[in-house]
Amino acid sequence: MTTHFAFGENWASYAEGIGAEQVAWSERCMQALVGPEGVRGGSMVDVGCGSGLHSLAALRLGAASVLALDRDPQSVATTRAVLAHLAPQGARYDVREADILALDPAQTGRFDLVYSWGVLHHTGAMVRAIERAAALARPGGLLAFALYRRTWLCPLWRIEKRIYSGAAPATQARIRAAYVALYRFRARLAGQDFVRFRSDYPKQRGMDFLHDIHDWLGGYPYESIAEPEVERLMARLGFRHVRSNVTPRHIGLFGSGCDEYVYERTS
Repeated sequence: MTTHFAFGENWASYAEGIGAEQVAWSERCMQALVGPEGVRGGSMVDVGCGSGLHSLAALRLGAASVLALDRDPQSVATTRAVLAHLAPQGARYDVREADILALDPAQTGRFDLVYSWGVLHHTGAMVRAIERAAALARPGGLLAFALYRRTWLCPLWRIEKRIYSGAAPATQARIRAAYVALYRFRARLAGQDFVRFRSDYPKQRGMDFLHDIHDWLGGYPYESIAEPEVERLMARLGFRHVRSNVTPRHIGLFGSGCDEYVYERTS
């Protein structure tokens, strides 16, 4: 029985196309979320490093050190390769295979910035994963993370993702083709240029369209959360709200998308 989607395989494939455009996108997004001073000169842990792109962006933005973590050995290998090739000369970083649910701050240390974009909702225990990530932030440090927003169709997407993750590659390809066809049909109804949308996609997300579709359709385990739940959890953990980028709840016909949050540890 499938317990996790092959995230590392998808990230390894995506990383083959990482170039200046993707790196610049990641830097802009990180700065928009935590601000230049949220990265420069401080220590960062990248929880669920995937392709290594966010760790790379942090080092290029002046992070003093970066610890990149992922439970998938293929993501660990990909991140090591990306940083070895593209990180600034003399950059201080370490890449380790680790599960956030089992991390002990006494062993990993605490950080000025704990960063986890689109990861904690794939652990199978999202609230516990948030708690463990929060424990890695030093007093006064930031926790910046992105989680799937709650939609009306989340229960159906959870079923779809479990089926897709366990399906044969040929079946996955058929599901992707059907999803893309529906996406194209929606664009036509809205009067949008689908070809231009696909070509501009890296400018919006950094990740190319087809890798992102594969990640969305197969991202299992899958959980989602609403903003008030996040606020209550973070207050309980001793954090104050700094900023967020949240979309109101919607039906989720083509997916849920991620809401972004930044909190500061006060205790």
